[in-house]
Amino acid sequence: MSVLHQSSLSSLTLLHRGKVRDLYEVDDQHLLIVQTDRLSAFDVILPDPIPGKGEVLTTMSNFWFEKLQRVIPNHLTGINPESVVKTDADRAQVRGRAFVTKKLKPLPIEAIVRGYLAGSGWKDYQKTGSVCGIKLPAGLREAEKLPEPLFTPSTKAAVGAHDENISFAQAVELLGEARACEVRDATLALYVEAANYAATRGIIIADTKFEFGVDQAGKLYLIDEALTPDSSRFWPADQYRVGSNPPSFDKQFVRDWLEASGWNKHDPAPRIPADVLQKTADKYREALVKLMGA
Repeated sequence: MSVLHQSSLSSLTLLHRGKVRDLYEVDDQHLLIVQTDRLSAFDVILPDPIPGKGEVLTTMSNFWFEKLQRVIPNHLTGINPESVVKTDADRAQVRGRAFVTKKLKPLPIEAIVRGYLAGSGWKDYQKTGSVCGIKLPAGLREAEKLPEPLFTPSTKAAVGAHDENISFAQAVELLGEARACEVRDATLALYVEAANYAATRGIIIADTKFEFGVDQAGKLYLIDEALTPDSSRFWPADQYRVGSNPPSFDKQFVRDWLEASGWNKHDPAPRIPADVLQKTADKYREALVKLMGA
């Protein structure tokens, strides 16, 4: 299993290095996105990579992009990533962990959808009876399925900074009313479609995050990645009980370790023990196998 903490391609120009993905320019219409094995938690990049994570994210995203393209088009082009680089060293870095995508303008929000009361949403509900300002019925319990999925957008912070939840009204200010409604409706439709499928594979998608971009004509596309353990909370349906958080097929395992370590959630993050890294890698791969049956 290959491990790539940071790509370094000689064939293409690096445009941006994010928390997980490295973006390169292919030409004026296409990008190459390399999914590394970096892991971010609490908006801080951890010093140790998760073995094979980038390959899992790429395989899973490709699966979801194909399954959900009837809901909304995505940024994939079908171009083989190995065909746009020139050296064997570069091909080894992109093999199995990269996309060639359309060059689109990303929207300045993260489109978060919550189907269950968990994580920061549960903490918010305990304090205010609401999630991100959306009032909910009294008496809900941790991990309970919400009456209907909630669209709770956030800002897109730079690396090292923290995303902040925003109201739908604030999303309208950033995007305009028509675009904000289009993004909200696409987010909810994608979540419902994916959650219904995942349920047939024994997985509950408690919440997830989507990102969108637009082309020069203003057409909306699903971009970045889709419904991976990096961006979603996956629960095993056979271990789900209202009142407590089930064990997750995602980075919650390493987040729990970090919480217990006493770390202050500011850079630099602590070194992660090898057994925690391996357990996290195993969780990611288990999610892939359950969802795809492969």
